[in-house]
Amino acid sequence: MNENSAPHGGQPDDTPELRGLYAGFEQLSVMPLWTQIGDLMPHHPKPRAVPHVWRWSELYPLAQKAGELVPVGRGGERRALGLGNPGLGGNAHISPTLWAAIQYLGPRETAPEHRHSQNAFRFVVEGEGVWTVVNGDPVRMSRGDFLLTPGWNFHGHHNASDHPMAWIDGLDIPFSFQNDVGFFEFGADRVTDYATPDLSRSERLWCHPGLRPLSGLSNTVSSPIGAYRWVHTDRALNDQLLLEEEGHPATLAEGHAAIRYVNPTTGGDVMPTIRAEFHRLRIGTKTQKRREVGSSVFQVFEGRGEATLGDATHRLEKGDLFVIPSWVPWSIGAETQLDLFRFSDAPIMERLHFARTAIGADAE
Repeated sequence: MNENSAPHGGQPDDTPELRGLYAGFEQLSVMPLWTQIGDLMPHHPKPRAVPHVWRWSELYPLAQKAGELVPVGRGGERRALGLGNPGLGGNAHISPTLWAAIQYLGPRETAPEHRHSQNAFRFVVEGEGVWTVVNGDPVRMSRGDFLLTPGWNFHGHHNASDHPMAWIDGLDIPFSFQNDVGFFEFGADRVTDYATPDLSRSERLWCHPGLRPLSGLSNTVSSPIGAYRWVHTDRALNDQLLLEEEGHPATLAEGHAAIRYVNPTTGGDVMPTIRAEFHRLRIGTKTQKRREVGSSVFQVFEGRGEATLGDATHRLEKGDLFVIPSWVPWSIGAETQLDLFRFSDAPIMERLHFARTAIGADAE
């Protein structure tokens, strides 16, 4: 290598010959690694997605207005307001792998059936009166319930009440979109069953503590349970905190109870691409600072507190949603008892062996 061609700062000298080489690269859609390595292989994750908080007090009025102006029916399919991360260029993606939306259904309205490859769930922060019909099984939706629509299951919704209802939808749409794995198919223009049972068939079969039907011994990729009811979630969190008070450590950390929703056929996550949890912090409890590979979304179910996301601290109230991109440091503090629903892309990160966590001083 002669003196004129010696690299400076890892890059070759700017010469007419080099510019000609780069022009040849451009013509053939070739991109040299040495000009991009810092972006493609950073020393740690540098997400384009940014931490962000959406206020329920601002979102819900928009959903109500959409309910007045936008019909639900074949074509538009759903009256859903996707939450677009400000760092992701105008897409309705809350993170590179996750999608979150507020869905709103008016009195006596029906959302037609369809199915898609993407895995979906619903979480209800307030209200009742809607049934989601999954493969012909009507599933009641009520406050605090976590409901599943795994990929390629036909599903529609019907509101049997005289009041509107809103909830959050979570899906793996960005992950499936980026990897070109999505399929979509229309179903019936209505729903296949307008019944309003208190318990769905899937619950009657699968939701008996510690018991598994002999008719369903094969493991399933996604959980066969249609709804994880608030009464069980609430009791499990309360019992963890009571056991802690009695001197029998049962919480994730002092004053911090938590559960994970699981697939009863495997003991693993409810769906192959999405993990779902619920957290309860006692008054005054603050979590340790954490960094995690992958992204998470939280919704405040009840209470007040604050979330420190990166260098900024945000007040939290009922219904507020916030996203934590990959490797952004975060912690949560409770002003009152604070209940939080969480979903993440952890199954993807763990299955692909990208998962990594730093806690406390390691997260600085």
